[in-house]
Amino acid sequence: VQLVESGGGVVQAGGSLRLSCAASGLSLSNWGMAWFRQAPGKERDVVATISRRSGITDYSDSVKGRFTISRDNAKDTVYLQMNSLKPEDTAIYYCARAISTTLTVPRRLADIGYWGQGTLVTVSS
Repeated sequence: VQLVESGGGVVQAGGSLRLSCAASGLSLSNWGMAWFRQAPGKERDVVATISRRSGITDYSDSVKGRFTISRDNAKDTVYLQMNSLKPEDTAIYYCARAISTTLTVPRRLADIGYWGQGTLVTVSS
């Protein structure tokens, strides 16, 4: 039972990356999902969320207009398209599933029931 992220790597400022989060042994289709990130020496913060049924999305101010979260329920996969990357986007990115199906959108650490292992994104200047 796990979430597996992929797609991280090293990219120059202004570049793009697409992260994927695939579920193994658990379903994502009826669950709110989120992407968090944690930079060295900083707390883990939410960057994007997508609601469990309607697919309504929300973003932190720091990534709004540059990142797009989406989901493919048939594939039990969630994506994070990251454009116009900046050095300050450098972090480990984590996929996360809500702790309950009654929680439409998980935004806090306490809202999360499953975490992926994380994928490192490094943006060079």
